[in-house]
Amino acid sequence: MKCTRCKKIAAVALPSHNAGFCPECFKVFFSRQVEKAIKERTLFSKEDRILIALSGGKDSLALARELHLLGYNTAGLYIDLAIPGSSETARDHVERFCRDLGISLHVLEMEKEGMPIPEVRKKFNRPVCSVCGRIKRYYFNRFALDNGFSVLATGHNLDDEAARLFSNVMRWDVSYLGSQGPDLPAEQGFVRKVKPLYRLSEFETVNYSFLAGIDYCYAPCPYSKGASFTYYKYLLDELEHEQPGRKISFYEGFLNRGRQAFDHIDQEGGEKPGPCPRCGYPTTGDICGVCRIREVMHR
Repeated sequence: MKCTRCKKIAAVALPSHNAGFCPECFKVFFSRQVEKAIKERTLFSKEDRILIALSGGKDSLALARELHLLGYNTAGLYIDLAIPGSSETARDHVERFCRDLGISLHVLEMEKEGMPIPEVRKKFNRPVCSVCGRIKRYYFNRFALDNGFSVLATGHNLDDEAARLFSNVMRWDVSYLGSQGPDLPAEQGFVRKVKPLYRLSEFETVNYSFLAGIDYCYAPCPYSKGASFTYYKYLLDELEHEQPGRKISFYEGFLNRGRQAFDHIDQEGGEKPGPCPRCGYPTTGDICGVCRIREVMHR
């Protein structure tokens, strides 16, 4: 197979685009998909200060590299969850990556916040992934607001977004469908959140990371086994294999033709959050979720 762009021998075949690319042209393709996502959805501009949520994995590091090369004003934030065999390895990859590219990096340690995930896990009977996700969202958002960032960018790719949409449709979760998308506007207490990799599949970010020489972390979280998204991704991968391009058409079809209707329902029926009396974070409860976690941890 020849490269669609330069006619050299292709290294990466993309049936969903009816194309193939040599290593250098694939990196150009990847970059243009990121730029297209930013411009079509007006995710941010060169005037924005962008905080990138870094995990040490391929997606967040690929995103950080691309935005840095494209000349955006970026910095990274890594949240050290103190998970044995995972957090230390991931943090090491993030620190070396940012140092090599010259990207400013901030680190928050949950051990110092009194919420290391292994200890949190002991205190809650429900799956720890939901509790961990709440903690990370809280601190990413709060750090961005407290430090003058106008945008929080995450490395969620097309596979992540399509699986999340599929899950929400299966449950007809109107509130989540109303807020799903690569661009969540800033509201009182919430910074603007964006997902510039939403047009790129996991296969594409893996290939980009390899071809760009990104040394990303392979150590999975030991607590994430059995997550439902894994099965949804498998189902969508099978569909994509039979019908190339189905993932992006499913997701963009929702953004262009379905999201607005659910957003309207959510805005009319959803309960409006107010500030948490303890920390000021937006909540619909008497106190926010993270303050409640703190409360449980100190019992």
